[in-house]
Amino acid sequence: MAFTIKNVNKIRQIVRLKLVMQKWKSMSVSGKRVPSGSLGVYVGAERCRFVIPTRYLKLPLFVSLLEKAEEEYGFQSDGGLVLPCEVEFFEAAVELLERDEHRFGAIGFNELVELFSSSSSFECKDSKGAFTPLLHRKARV
Repeated sequence: MAFTIKNVNKIRQIVRLKLVMQKWKSMSVSGKRVPSGSLGVYVGAERCRFVIPTRYLKLPLFVSLLEKAEEEYGFQSDGGLVLPCEVEFFEAAVELLERDEHRFGAIGFNELVELFSSSSSFECKDSKGAFTPLLHRKARV
C-alpha cells in the first residue's frame, strides 16, 4: 500500500489532535470535566473535591478562603485550587448557600464560624473542644 502525502498529513493531524487532547486532559482537574459556570476545588488535608458555582467566588466567605489559601500555599501553578479549611466546615457552608444563597451569601467567614461554633452538632472541634474550621498553619495537602 503506497502512502500519499495526503494520507501522511491526515495521520499527522490525527496524532497532533491526540496529543492536544491528552495534554488538555492532564491539565484539567484530575481529568474530570467541570460543568460550565462551575469550578472544581480541593478542600482540607484530604483534598476532597467539590464542584461549586463560580458565582460563589465573589461571596465574602469565599473571598476570605481564597485569601487564606494564598497565605497558606501561595500561588500554585500546578494542580487544583486548594482551600485550607476542614471538609465538614466547607460542606456545611455550601449546604447553607445551596439552601438560601440570598440569605447566607452575605455572611462572612467570621460570622459563619460564630454560627457553626454555637451549633452543638458541628464536629469541627479540636482536642480542647474549640471550633477549628481552618487547617493548621502550613499544613501539607
